[in-house]
Amino acid sequence: MNKKSLFDQVSVECSKLTTLSYSTSFSLGIKMLSKKHQKAIYAVYGYVRFADEIVDTFHDYDKRRLLDKFKRDTVEAIADKISLNPILNAFQQVYHDYNMTWDLVETFLKSMEMDLEDIQYNEQNYEEYILGSAQVVGLMCLKVFTNGNQEMYDRLTPAAMRLGSAFQKINFLRDLNADYRDLGRVYFPNVDMKEFNWETKRKIESEIAQDFAVAYQGILQLPKDSRYGVYLAYTYYIRLFDKIKGLDPEVVLNNRIRIANPKKIALMFGSFLKHNLNML
Repeated sequence: MNKKSLFDQVSVECSKLTTLSYSTSFSLGIKMLSKKHQKAIYAVYGYVRFADEIVDTFHDYDKRRLLDKFKRDTVEAIADKISLNPILNAFQQVYHDYNMTWDLVETFLKSMEMDLEDIQYNEQNYEEYILGSAQVVGLMCLKVFTNGNQEMYDRLTPAAMRLGSAFQKINFLRDLNADYRDLGRVYFPNVDMKEFNWETKRKIESEIAQDFAVAYQGILQLPKDSRYGVYLAYTYYIRLFDKIKGLDPEVVLNNRIRIANPKKIALMFGSFLKHNLNML
């Protein structure tokens, strides 16, 4: 192994550590992917996680300056095909290996910039935010899963976007307390959190159910070496969605809803059986 290969390996390990540290659910999903996809998806997750941390967590620092620097460093990493930031180094390699396009990255970063603003969300900027924060991330992953098959990528693009949309909207519901109480954010358009009720909650849930219906049909068409991992993530979010649907709006507003780790393991085995018995 030459020295650059060793550095690239260390970079991927940093992305993997980031994923394992921040998300048990996505970590389980990635582990169920084919070995050839795992490193790339760790790199994508590590990249978007670091950007998200800047806008959500670094309250004692100049977030805008940090995000601007992160964007400049991303541009340089992609142009130079190397970065001394291991997270960026791993991401740029995936960017080039799977022929990603700058518009995906730029759209993602634009949504991160939106989190630095005090925005009253309407339908237009709500959809814009979801496009950048979730849907294009799904498309980055789809680039990996389809591995140069442009026809498949184009065909599955709508489903990948709807899956990202469903995941993000569930995250919004799960994190209502932290977003609203701690960060002062309300992503859902025209929603007054002081009057968050069953009618409002069910309207949001109806949108999510429609997203999931489209996304599921796309999951069935994924290559087998990625289908199970994506289906596992889908199953986890469906379970979280079902749990949220059964809770009073006040409970959702004042608590972060979770799925216990033992339940996640049970979902993993159930998903494994369905996948291998062709019962999806």
